[in-house]
Amino acid sequence: MTELPDDDGGGAGRPGPRAHTANTANTANTANTAHIAAEDFGRAYMGVPATPFEQAAASRRWGWLYFAEHIVRQFRAYLVSVLMYDIGQLVLYLLAMGVALGTLVDANTESVDGVSYLVFVAPAIVVAQAIQTANGEMSFPVMEGFKWRRWYFGAAATPVSPGQIAMGHQVTVLVRYFLQAFLALLILWAFGALASPWSWLLVPISMLAGMSFGAPLQAYSATRKDEGFSFSAIQRFVVMPMFLFAGTFFPLTTMPTYLQWIGWISPVWHGSELARWATYGHVVAPSMAVVHVAFLTVLTVVGLLLGRRVYRRRLSE
Repeated sequence: MTELPDDDGGGAGRPGPRAHTANTANTANTANTAHIAAEDFGRAYMGVPATPFEQAAASRRWGWLYFAEHIVRQFRAYLVSVLMYDIGQLVLYLLAMGVALGTLVDANTESVDGVSYLVFVAPAIVVAQAIQTANGEMSFPVMEGFKWRRWYFGAAATPVSPGQIAMGHQVTVLVRYFLQAFLALLILWAFGALASPWSWLLVPISMLAGMSFGAPLQAYSATRKDEGFSFSAIQRFVVMPMFLFAGTFFPLTTMPTYLQWIGWISPVWHGSELARWATYGHVVAPSMAVVHVAFLTVLTVVGLLLGRRVYRRRLSE
């Protein structure tokens, strides 16, 4: 007896071509659905937006972090050389000023502020180094973003706002402050220049000091369309006087009264006072501690607000 073909074109007991095609399509659809579900789960698990609208919303909220990540990825290419420069500079200062000059100072005086000269000068050098880093990172690199490479404008073409671009750049430099201060803490420990269990506070103190100078400088640099001699003038007539005459290498009270104002308006002095309190117990009255922290914080906040405003104006031109 002849077997009649099924409706799908196959013989009895076996699928025909149409059934095979349908099964294949069903399998493909199932696999595709599973893949999409797994991809959506992975995106949700990693916190990555799944749609362009969600990505735009995330950029408006976390744009500063995305921009900072972009700069950090570029920064990795020369991270080792930068950190080696920071370490080498700090070690040379400690050897030249803390050890070599300190030997002469300690031989002719009982102590400076009740401790050896190395212990006295080391935390101030770390703070001054953070200020110098801020000067380097918030001058020419800011102009580079607006004028030469114009990578600020590329980011501004996305949902990332100008204020987030300014903050992202500041966060990137903050990472360098942290790495620099953390390595400095280890170096000071190796030199025996730490004499307090609160010495770890040197890290946030130097970071705050760096931002207190870097944020206003970022706002100023963003207003410049041509460098001229402005950045060189800041280095010569602002950074260097702070470094030399704001109590870095000697107590500010030993200077003539008519020159002490250089320290009073300098982030270096305010940061150094806090750093010395943290590393060896330098006597700081509670009211003055509040003044030091408030001075550095106000400079930081005002600089960030001005920076957001200037970036918004420049990136809308």
